[in-house]
Amino acid sequence: MAKVQLNQKEQHYADTREQAEEIVSAAKENDNLQMHKIMEKFNKYGQYFLIDLTYAYQTPKEVMESEPQKDNAPDGQMSIDDHEGVEYTIDKDGSASVAPDQRDLVEDSSPF
Repeated sequence: MAKVQLNQKEQHYADTREQAEEIVSAAKENDNLQMHKIMEKFNKYGQYFLIDLTYAYQTPKEVMESEPQKDNAPDGQMSIDDHEGVEYTIDKDGSASVAPDQRDLVEDSSPF
């Protein structure tokens, strides 16, 4: 299963309101921006701003409803592309066949 990034959250710091608004305006250039929030904070050193940005790339529904990638195998056979080791194909009747040049591979002699 492929990993798909669905959302991302960022938090930025700014000394002035103008800097905070510049960060938000730059973030608005991204079409995936879902939410932005500027919070004014105070501490013993003075005033500062925290900017929260939330990006949403795809909803889980879109990911689950997307079609799986198609194989380029000949009709009647499924090819397994994501494998390690010996290449093989699975026929419609459920039997598996190995390519002749793959049959000469040395088997692992470990007892496990």
